[in-house]
Amino acid sequence: MDFGFTLKPDHTIERTIALTRQAEAAGFSHGWLFDSHVLWREPYPLLTLMALNSERLRLGTCVTNPGTREPSVTASALATLNEISGGRMDLGIGRGDSARRVLGKPPITMAGTEEAIKVIRELVEGRSIVYEGTELVFPWTGKWKLPVWIAGYGPMALAMTGRVADGVILQLADPDLIRWFVSMVRDASVAAGREAGAVRVMAAAPLHVGPREEARDRTRWFPALVSNHVVDLVNKYPREQLPESLTGYIVDRSGYDYHHHAEVGSSNAGFVGDEVIDRFCVLGSTAEVIDKLGVLADAGVDQFNVYLMNGDEEAQLEIIGRDVIPHI
Repeated sequence: MDFGFTLKPDHTIERTIALTRQAEAAGFSHGWLFDSHVLWREPYPLLTLMALNSERLRLGTCVTNPGTREPSVTASALATLNEISGGRMDLGIGRGDSARRVLGKPPITMAGTEEAIKVIRELVEGRSIVYEGTELVFPWTGKWKLPVWIAGYGPMALAMTGRVADGVILQLADPDLIRWFVSMVRDASVAAGREAGAVRVMAAAPLHVGPREEARDRTRWFPALVSNHVVDLVNKYPREQLPESLTGYIVDRSGYDYHHHAEVGSSNAGFVGDEVIDRFCVLGSTAEVIDKLGVLADAGVDQFNVYLMNGDEEAQLEIIGRDVIPHI
């Protein structure tokens, strides 16, 4: 299993650089940034700094979207960052949640997302493509491949992932749900004429080593964040098409304030119970964390992406690098 980390872009420049250097030294292979340009800092200058202050980390957005980021602009940014980093960029992309909703706009369509993925990949890898009636090409790029990771939980998103993606981003750490999602992605890959294991699997969630009650308080925000996507699914699909373990916990959800998105102590999380936190996150003693990561690996997870935004980030990186990564 590989290890990634995701930062919420609300740190000082100096701390973003320091965390990047520390994570690489601790054995992490991937570094990611949230992309929600109104709520937090612009990710692409920060990715540039992360690239210049690391040697091996693969870097990307977790996740961007083609609604607030026009695809050819995203492609140009990633192609340039590949030059800066020596080909270490990945694309993490979805339909758009907080970045779109704080603008008063809904996520874009699956069809629009799939078209954008094709445009970005073709341009970054140096091929020409007709987009909105115009042929586009970047004559200055094409040396490196661009791995594409798609974030989503619903049947349509997972089917698209199986068809076109290199990886799937699953924002939770519930092994039973991971198995359900992975089976759908693998079935879609085979249906598209690909190998069943063509798509790598990322579980993206908080990991916090320490007393469980304290860890729950620091990560209660996360199931509340996931609930935004679950509400979209419930509004789109019949309940019987979705696992109860995914949809059941939102019954008492009353709303969501995006200005307290991914925030420790957020009032958004009042409806989230301890059982859901334990399922969706990786918490507890070092031994408990290692055990759950092993179960996730058995469920098909290739990369665990630590949502590193629960406080004590430097201390957590030290513990994970010293006591967790060597055992996985």
